[in-house]
Amino acid sequence: MSPEIRALIQGEELHAPLDKQSPLDVSGLTVAYRRTPAVWNVDFKAVPGSLTAILGPNGAGKSSFLKGALGLVPTLEGRIGAFGLPINKSRRRIAYVPQRESVDWEFPATALDVVTMGLYRSIGWFRPIRRYHKEAALEALAQLGMADFASRQIGQLSGGQQQRVFLARALAQDADLYLMDEPLAGVDAATERTIVTLLRHLASSGKTALVVHHDLSTVKEYFDQALLLNVRRIASGSVDEAITEDTLQRAYGGRLAAPQLRAVLS
Repeated sequence: MSPEIRALIQGEELHAPLDKQSPLDVSGLTVAYRRTPAVWNVDFKAVPGSLTAILGPNGAGKSSFLKGALGLVPTLEGRIGAFGLPINKSRRRIAYVPQRESVDWEFPATALDVVTMGLYRSIGWFRPIRRYHKEAALEALAQLGMADFASRQIGQLSGGQQQRVFLARALAQDADLYLMDEPLAGVDAATERTIVTLLRHLASSGKTALVVHHDLSTVKEYFDQALLLNVRRIASGSVDEAITEDTLQRAYGGRLAAPQLRAVLS
């Protein structure tokens, strides 16, 4: 008997009340494309002020988890809250960084334009952009080392520079929860160091970040929490609790060779 049917028979609520302390409280999230589940019945609570790596093999549902939590793709089931409120009432406190591959880099916009777009919730649609809005956007670009590229069309930037611009856009929103989809994918070493420094600054400021990440060898160095997915939730918690030989085998199967396992667990 499924937990849902048992709860109905016993007259219980299917989901507990939203956790007011958690920046993201997900219960029973299910996302499917053409009847094929990408995320199935996933529960997760983010720890305030933490850096969480979302891990799993290709096709594990990592991006779908973020998009489903934000309502960017239809969900079949699930209750999502942020800071004790339904997600649609908490969006002002959330910033999202999509995969770089999903962005139209030929769009005729400068780096400054892109960052300023992140401020539209405070500016308001069809309202003029004030000088202080541009100053806030320029400050965010400066924090990512991109102030000198403010007037450059985004398609003329390198991959690492483009990623920095999108992180600056998220930073300009001054959010409390940051959801980032592969911000370290395909960037140069300097950009990776810059992004990791930014993540640590956010956490030290009490912000929370969930980051889709692929490099298992750097998880313990960069993150303090982990969510391990393979369509279903395999494990979550502190990095040491969530990443074990057992959970890695369950998530990745035979895709990780013994030397890789030892390197990750050491």
